[in-house]
Amino acid sequence: MSTNPQPKPPRRIVISNSKGGVGKTTTAVNLGAGLAMRGDRVLLIDLDTQGHVARALGAKPTSSLYEVLDHNLPPQQALTVARPRLDLLAGGRLLARTKKTIASLPYGAEHVLSEKLAPLDDLHRYDYVILDTAPSWDVLNVNALFYAHDVLLPISMEALAVYGMADFLESIQGVRRYNPAVHLRYVLPTFFDQRVRKSGEILQQLLDHFQRLVLSPIRYNVALSECPAHGKTIFEYAPRSRGSKDYARLVERIAHDG
Repeated sequence: MSTNPQPKPPRRIVISNSKGGVGKTTTAVNLGAGLAMRGDRVLLIDLDTQGHVARALGAKPTSSLYEVLDHNLPPQQALTVARPRLDLLAGGRLLARTKKTIASLPYGAEHVLSEKLAPLDDLHRYDYVILDTAPSWDVLNVNALFYAHDVLLPISMEALAVYGMADFLESIQGVRRYNPAVHLRYVLPTFFDQRVRKSGEILQQLLDHFQRLVLSPIRYNVALSECPAHGKTIFEYAPRSRGSKDYARLVERIAHDG
């Protein structure tokens, strides 16, 4: 008797770095959009109180992750369709309340996100879940690491970004003691500028330390900073730009690994 194969669970990729300004949201939006463009079903989750993912996609959510975590709204009812095959579970300022609620729990605080999103697993509607995190080490970021499988670490090509990397990696190792399923899978150099010697030096440091984890860099590109103001991805705003080519390369690498 033949049996139907079980649907594959989605790959859960958290884009995280406790330093701001390294391209986390830009990477989350364009990676998610690029995967959707190639035919994958993608869910973007914004864990930041700034809610920049919705703005970058020109989306206007009527519900957000806050209602899911604080008011038990089923996650499938809080989704915003951002693009074909690309759904958004939006962040926003109300998540500040959520952080306080989760932090006050007597136990199990690190599993709240996983428990609240569990109904989506039963629907088998996504190939990828991509989580954009705040530039901090807070309770929602810890929840993301207990929910995710892979960590993608964007690092801008500046000395200060590298200096804070050790603390972040130590924090990930701390989470791995309780959730060994999550691991650092990718290191993504961002704001790479071939004209600046320091960019090349920092890239070489990353290659020496992380070796095969280092992805092809995202080159500095003005279009990448402009497209969020227009509510467009880099593929829509400047499809022939360096930024578009670099993120297309990232999309193919992630898809190939999947």
